[in-house]
Amino acid sequence: MSVLITNVEQKSLCDKYGVLPGHTLISINGHDIADVLDYQFYVCEKKLKLILQNEKGKKYTVKIRKKDEYSDIGLSFNTYLMDKKHSCKNKCIFCFVDQLPEGMRESLYFKDDDERLSFFFGNYITLTNLTPRDVDRIIEMRISPINISVHTMNPELRVQMMKNKNAGSSLDIIKKLAGEGIEINTQLVLCPGINDGKELEFSLEQLASMYPSVRSIATVPLGLTKHRQGLCELEEYTRETAGQTIDIIENFSNDFLIKNGTRLVFAADEFYIKAGRKIPDYEFYEDFQQLENGVGMWALLKHEFEDCLKNSDLLAPQKPFKITIATGVAAFPLINELAGKLQNAFAVIAIDVVAIKNDFFGHSITVAGLVTAKDLISQLKEKSLGDALFIPSAMLKGTYPQDDNDDCVFLDDISLEEVQKTLGVKIVPLQNDGYDFITKILEVGQWQDQ
Repeated sequence: MSVLITNVEQKSLCDKYGVLPGHTLISINGHDIADVLDYQFYVCEKKLKLILQNEKGKKYTVKIRKKDEYSDIGLSFNTYLMDKKHSCKNKCIFCFVDQLPEGMRESLYFKDDDERLSFFFGNYITLTNLTPRDVDRIIEMRISPINISVHTMNPELRVQMMKNKNAGSSLDIIKKLAGEGIEINTQLVLCPGINDGKELEFSLEQLASMYPSVRSIATVPLGLTKHRQGLCELEEYTRETAGQTIDIIENFSNDFLIKNGTRLVFAADEFYIKAGRKIPDYEFYEDFQQLENGVGMWALLKHEFEDCLKNSDLLAPQKPFKITIATGVAAFPLINELAGKLQNAFAVIAIDVVAIKNDFFGHSITVAGLVTAKDLISQLKEKSLGDALFIPSAMLKGTYPQDDNDDCVFLDDISLEEVQKTLGVKIVPLQNDGYDFITKILEVGQWQDQ
C-alpha cells in the first residue's frame, strides 16, 4: 500500500531530506500507510523511518528525529482520507437517500459508511463493510468514540431492515469494541411496527448491557418523502404511536438513571413534536451527546437564547427595523416563541416567522434542514421580508459561513446568492445557537445606524 504526496511544506523535516511532491509514502516504521488513520497514528513517534518511492519507481529511505511525537513532518496528500470514501453496501428500507428525486446536489446521492469519517467528523457507520483488519485497527489505535447506526440488536431483523446478509453478524463487532473499552454512540432509526415496541425494548436492553462503553443511544423516527416509488411500504409515526415510543424510551431511561446516574437513551425532538408533547428541559439532556441526531436541539437553543437575553450586555438598536425568519414546520413553534421574547425585549424589532411547507419532499418532512431553495422562493416571493431574511444554516451545504461561496448552496443545488437576488433581500444564515440567534438579529440594527 502507498499514498501519493501532493505537497511538501517548505523548510519542513521532509523538505530537508529531499522528499518531493509526486513521490509516494509506502510505510512509517515498518507499518504500511493506506489512509489518514495509518498516517496520523504512526507518524506520532519521535524517531521515524519512512520508506518512499520516487516518480521513477525507485524506493528510498528517510530517517527523521522529531522534537516530540506531535511535531509535523510537512506532508500533504491528494485527499483528506488519502483514498476514496467507503460507500454504504446496505439497502435499508428507510434509507433517505433512496427517496431523493433527481436534480439535487450530486454529493447527496453518495451513501458513506466510512469508519474514518466516524472518528474525524462524527459520521455514523453500520459496521457491515468493516474487515477484521479494520476492527483490529480501531482497537489498536484506540479510535474512540465510534458512532454506529444500529437500528436493532435483533440479528435477523437487522438483515431484513438493511437488506445485507452481513448486517446481523456485524452486531458482534459492537460487542467486541465494547469489550475492548472503545466508546460507542449509537442510533436507532425507528420504523412503526418493525423495530419499535418490544423490539425497541430488546435493543435498549442489549445496548445498555454494554454500558459504559456504549455511552449514548439516540432514537430517531424514520423520514418518508413523497418520492418512494418502488420502495418498501412504510408507515409514518402518528401522534399515538410516537407517544407510545416516547413512553418506552423514557421508562427505560428513568430506570437507567436511577441505577447508573445517566439516562443513556434519548428520543429525538421530532418524536415529541409528532406526539404533541412538551420537549424536556435543558437539564434532561445531560451533556447533549446526540445533537447531530436532533436530540435536545430545542432545549439547548432555548436555554442559550434565554441565557444570552438575560446575562449578555447587548447593544440595543436605536432605529426600528423588520426581519423575517424562515424555518421548517416542526421548528416554527419554538422559533416563533423566541422571536416573541426578542421583540418584547427590544420594541424596535419586528419579526415575522414563516413556516416553510416542504412541497419538494412532501409535507410529512417538517425539519428545517430539508427545506429547499425552490420552496423558500415560492412561499416567500410575495411577502414583504423587511431588512433581512434569516434562515437556519442547516439549509445550506456544509457549515456556514464557508470560505468558498460555491459551497453556499441549498439541497436543490441553488446557491444562496441566487436566492438573495430572486427574493431581493439579504439572507443571513443562523447557527443552531441561541447566542447567534440574538446577536445576528441585533446586528441588523447596526446596519440601520450606519
